[in-house]
Formats: sequence, structure tokens, C-alpha cells
Amino acid sequence: MQPPRFWSDPQAKVFPWLLSPLAALVAACAEKRQKKAGWKAPVPVLCCGNLTTGGTGKTTVVLDLVARLKKRKIAVHALTRGYGGRIKTATQVDLARHSARDVGDEALLLAQQCPTWVGGDRAESARAAVAAGATCLIMDDGFQNPGLHKDISLLVVDGVVGLGNGHVLPAGPLRESPAAALARASAILLIGPDQTGFLAQYGGMVPDVVRADLQTAPEVQALKEARCIAFAGLGRPSKFFDGLRQAGVNPVRCLAFPDHYFYKDRDMTHLATLARQADAQLVTTPKDTVRFPPVFRKQLTTVGVGLLWQSEAAPEALLDQLLNQRPV
Repeated sequence: MQPPRFWSDPQAKVFPWLLSPLAALVAACAEKRQKKAGWKAPVPVLCCGNLTTGGTGKTTVVLDLVARLKKRKIAVHALTRGYGGRIKTATQVDLARHSARDVGDEALLLAQQCPTWVGGDRAESARAAVAAGATCLIMDDGFQNPGLHKDISLLVVDGVVGLGNGHVLPAGPLRESPAAALARASAILLIGPDQTGFLAQYGGMVPDVVRADLQTAPEVQALKEARCIAFAGLGRPSKFFDGLRQAGVNPVRCLAFPDHYFYKDRDMTHLATLARQADAQLVTTPKDTVRFPPVFRKQLTTVGVGLLWQSEAAPEALLDQLLNQRPV
């Protein structure tokens, strides 16, 4: 399913107005939910969340911060709901045993870098992680989940789409009201160019705003002279396609799939046929690659992305704040 067009149009009036009673109810429920006190873990907890439905790049941010914590010799564990996976109770991801259908695609990516726990009850996952030796926890999503106390909440915003039309579900793409969310955020991370004027409208409502850009991984250089068919199932697949073009790779075709899409046999047959007919490589993201069976992954070229912080001191200062509040 694709989001309705009026969600991304700040000038849209009719549908947001018609849906405003439902949006007010959703916002009120979200605000009431936040009044519940969450379990306070005995270790520092950092949450990377967002305000909109769909992807903003949270997992990329978590992977970056995990790498920085590991450099500091911190025993960091990641917590995620495991969106799209069958496992709903607190479970440590086992790369040798679990598939994306078990724990979701993002959990598999995180588990390649640090111990990772899936489960809808963040407090239950946190307890299990601490018992397993975690001295710091980092949450991929969960900003709206009150079950676990957060020491630092980093709200991630995609600069290209901002907050859409600024309305709460179903009148717009927001999970809660901007004022309520920004009041709880420790800092905002704006990724990419600010094309919607987010900073002018909301930048003064949080203590700190940091900036970063997505940077395509170095392996993309090997594709500059190659014929490629790019495909991606992300919240905004165009981010991946644009990143390839900016790196000098011009795919002969780009195919967009829904976020967290589980590819079917007919999809694999179709992709393989397109590649053969065009004499091209199939190029996709790490998040997509883990959703395929191992035998098909051999036909794929995977190109990841990382964060290029506008100030290298910014993420380190954020981690200093986290660890100084709750010494490890």
C-alpha cells in the first residue's frame, strides 16, 4: 500500500479537514499513552525514533552509533520491534537460525554488528539484554513506546519529506502531534537537504539540531561502468536510486517495492529475467538483500549507505551526554 498523496502536500485542505476528528483522537490517545511511566534500565538507553510513518533512515543512524559505542569498548545491545517478523516476544537474533520472516530485515542488519533483541515489549527486551551483559542499549524505533525509559531520544527526520502535511494519522503521516513529540526529543537529526523548511518551522522547539547526509558505500565505485537494474523496498526507494546516480551509477531501470516487502518467487523470476534481457546486474540495498533466500542473494550486488555527519563532533557529543548521564 502506498500513502495517499495528500499526506505529502502541505497545501492539501479537504481530506485533512474531513479526517481531522479521527486525527484528534489518534493524537489524544498518543498523548495519553506517554503518561505511563516506563521501566528504567540500570544502563543508559538511547532511542532513535521518528515522527512519521515509513522510513527516515533510523537503522542507518543506529548502525553508525553502534559502531561508535563499540569503538569506546561499550557492550552495546540493540532493541527493535522486529517489524514484519513472526517472533513477538523478547528474543535475541541468531543469524545462523533466524530469517527476515522470523525477526524482520532491520534486526538482521543490526545483529551483524552487535547483539540484537526483537520483541514488542521493549522493557522485556531490555531486561533480557541487560541480563546477557549489555552495558548500554540503543533502540531502533520505539519513540512512541512508553514501556522503556529513554535517557536520550534522537528524533530522525528525512529532510526531503520533512513532516509531510503536518497532520496526524489518518489526516497525515504523523504518529503524534509535532509539539508533543518535539517536547520529548533530546535532539533532532535532519538527514539530507531541508527541502520542506522543517528547521524554520520546528528547529527552535528542541534543545539541539544536528545534520547529516547519506553517503553511498565505497563498493558503488565498481558499478560506474556497469549496466545495472536497481530495485529497493524501502519507505522511500528514490533515496537509494538518487544515491546511485549521485555516485555516478546510472541504472538502466529502477523498480520500487513497498517497505519491508517480502519478495515472492515470481518477483525473483521477474528480476532475473529483466537482468538477463538487459545484460545487467541486479543492484539493491542490504535491507532488501536479507529478505531473499541465500541462493538468490548470489545474483545480487548489494550497495549500502552510511552517514556523513556535517559535524563529526555531533554524534560523539550525543554519546558523551548519554554516558555521562548514566555512567557505564
